[in-house]
Amino acid sequence: MKSLQESVLAAMDGTDVAQIPFFHYILQDLWEIGTDPSAVIELVRKHKKNYSGLRILDLGCGKGAVSVNLVCAFGCSCLGIDAIPEFVDVAREKAVAFDVGHRCRFEAGDIRIRVKEISGFDVIVLGSIGPVFGDYYQTLTALSPCLPQDGIIVIDDGYIDNHSRFSHLLIQKRETILRQIDDSGMRLIDETIIDHQAIKDSDDYIFQKIEQRCRELIRRHPEKKPFLKTTSGSKSKKMMSWKTGLSVPSW
Repeated sequence: MKSLQESVLAAMDGTDVAQIPFFHYILQDLWEIGTDPSAVIELVRKHKKNYSGLRILDLGCGKGAVSVNLVCAFGCSCLGIDAIPEFVDVAREKAVAFDVGHRCRFEAGDIRIRVKEISGFDVIVLGSIGPVFGDYYQTLTALSPCLPQDGIIVIDDGYIDNHSRFSHLLIQKRETILRQIDDSGMRLIDETIIDHQAIKDSDDYIFQKIEQRCRELIRRHPEKKPFLKTTSGSKSKKMMSWKTGLSVPSW
């Protein structure tokens, strides 16, 4: 199993663990780092009832944008867990600012360990965190004990179209993912494809902010220029991949 730092690095599209202490500074202008909260809200609204009674688990919650928006929309309760303590601090502040601090709880920790200790959630959200638990079969098998029989998992991730020639080490073809879902004993009940132009517009804005903060850090710490340049460069490479065969669904 990867170390916690290696897992965080992969989820954040980083290339060097030395980048991790700078993630909070580099991403300070961004609250919604990956998953669009509105897409998750619509899926939950469509497939669950008794909204105020829902217990939601947001794994790799980042700064809490999805958690806080879900609680604001439904009046439910949410536990968010992330490995970066500074992100968790921001999530707590945002919950208070939106007057839902009493319904949101945020923890800093290793989600791979915590899921073995908690259960009873109606909805689990995995928002743009990559294969932290492994492939889809491993992920769904690991999370299944946290859910009741009618629980749902919302995963924001990319897949490669079955007939595409594009390949990526961390991204699987759609047919492979569907087979792994079936093998896990779960079933796909819905899929929302995020508009590519919306993704590009969002990524352009995010990349602009990341570049700005990386330049500031390089001016302060010129000796760290190589891996700070790599940080912004890895985001650019990820955005290029949207043009070469990826579909981005929320399951």
